[in-house]
Amino acid sequence: MEFGFSEEQLMIQDVARRIAQEKIAPSAEHHDRTGEFPLENIRLLGENGLMGIEVPVEYGGAGMDPVAYVLAMVEIAAGDAAHSTIMSVNNSLFCNGILTHGSEEQKQRYVRAIAEGAEIGAFALTEPQSGSDATAMRCRAMKQDDGNFVVNGKKSWITSGPVAKYIVLFAMTEPDKGARGVTAFLVDTTREGFHRGKTEPKLGIRASATCEIEFNDYVARAEDVLGKEGEGFRIAMGVLDAGRIGIASQAIGIARAAYEATLAYVKERKAFGQPIGAFQMTQAKIADMKCKLDASLLLTLRAAWLKGQGRKYSAEAAIAKLTASEAAMWIAHQAVQIHGGMGYSKEMPIERYFRDAKITEIYEGTSEIQRLVIARSETGLR
Repeated sequence: MEFGFSEEQLMIQDVARRIAQEKIAPSAEHHDRTGEFPLENIRLLGENGLMGIEVPVEYGGAGMDPVAYVLAMVEIAAGDAAHSTIMSVNNSLFCNGILTHGSEEQKQRYVRAIAEGAEIGAFALTEPQSGSDATAMRCRAMKQDDGNFVVNGKKSWITSGPVAKYIVLFAMTEPDKGARGVTAFLVDTTREGFHRGKTEPKLGIRASATCEIEFNDYVARAEDVLGKEGEGFRIAMGVLDAGRIGIASQAIGIARAAYEATLAYVKERKAFGQPIGAFQMTQAKIADMKCKLDASLLLTLRAAWLKGQGRKYSAEAAIAKLTASEAAMWIAHQAVQIHGGMGYSKEMPIERYFRDAKITEIYEGTSEIQRLVIARSETGLR
């Protein structure tokens, strides 16, 4: 693994940092308070290649590698986690699956608009009664004599659902086959039969609009199938592997923002006649925060590097996601504690980092699921 970064990787990191500092961070409090979707900022990210970092140039993307994606995601997440959630879904969950399994026509039609920031994409796997157990889904896509499918059912917790133009949907086409009966479809939300539910009120990442979606006799054409019939579950699991690198990166960005704010605070805040950073108990917290932050970054870069090399990375992505998400939650917790009352106040962003960090332990595979993935990889037992 190469520990140095290329000029191109550093360039996109610099672009992401500049946008995060100049546009995203200054508006983060407003978007968190109002829950307003940051469309203008998302368009800006698209115009600068950040909504399709690994998407080839011929499909409207930046044509870069997974390491560049990690570097950019960290910067955006440090500015505001909600923005990075939208960016992660577009890059990892939407574009990645279509690039890997889609036809040339599908790539041109669906990927370009998302990668350029002209439209928003979403990923629909979770249902009200099935989260970690994705094979328990009830959404059905029944094949018709003409080769098309009629889709009925609900999906929940769809990030960007309220604003998405296109969605990668997973539905049961042959329920008796379990995981092998799931098929992936590309959905155009402007068509008849697609409905959006209310936007969910959330603890954190409040500007990344989330809702339930429903299909009532929605017609998915034969050419809307992503990959082959019955390959949906495999496609979903592969996409989530890539997505975990994105969420690990997001967690690192949140953790870094909390850490840097704390580091500045302990040098300025005085108690008993000296900066609180001079107290050994505070120093111990700072040291542990720094170790967890660096470990998370290195593990995430390892997973990204393996992906870029075309090598297996499922376990490494799970390790990165588990480590980074739990580190983010711990670091944000310590940041609140060190800031004391000010950490609990909305006058500072510390409490927002704490709220935002929690979701990284839940979506795209809970910490419990990550432990299963890692343990099964190590033992070979199920």
